[in-house]
Amino acid sequence: MSNAPLPKKIDPRKLAERGVRIEGEIQLGALPNLVTMLADKEGSLTVDLQFENDEQRIRTIKGTAGGKVSMTCQRCLEPVEIEIEAKFNLAVAPTEEHAKSLPRYYDPLIVEGDELELPGMVEEELILSLPIVPYHDDCSVQTSFGDEAPTDSEPVSEKPNPFSVLASLKADKQK
Repeated sequence: MSNAPLPKKIDPRKLAERGVRIEGEIQLGALPNLVTMLADKEGSLTVDLQFENDEQRIRTIKGTAGGKVSMTCQRCLEPVEIEIEAKFNLAVAPTEEHAKSLPRYYDPLIVEGDELELPGMVEEELILSLPIVPYHDDCSVQTSFGDEAPTDSEPVSEKPNPFSVLASLKADKQK
């Protein structure tokens, strides 16, 4: 178990053979694709990953990553604090063909070389956990623009009906 900053590159096969657990924090600045979807680049997220071999000797990565991030509310366009959490249930596969033979309860993680960039893997799962439309639960949104609606105390002015001329022509024909 390690509480140091997360390593940049790992060998998931070796970590699974040894049953290593990695815990730590990752700065949002280290996740460039995720940051483009957020309103604020400051902060960090916690990561807890367990590497192991399952009963079928499949190398797996299980765990969670998450924390609070700030996104733009799609109702009022103000920042909204969102709690995100990504759950990992991955099986390491060397190729696409090998990934097709994995049990369906695992998500395949294709690692062609020896090393895997840990921040990139975590970032992809966190992006998938973001809400499609972030918004405040109690957002006060301006629903009308332009002129204010008349209140009960103000009289509503009657506008002439543009089709009243047609009604008079129809009445003339019926005579």
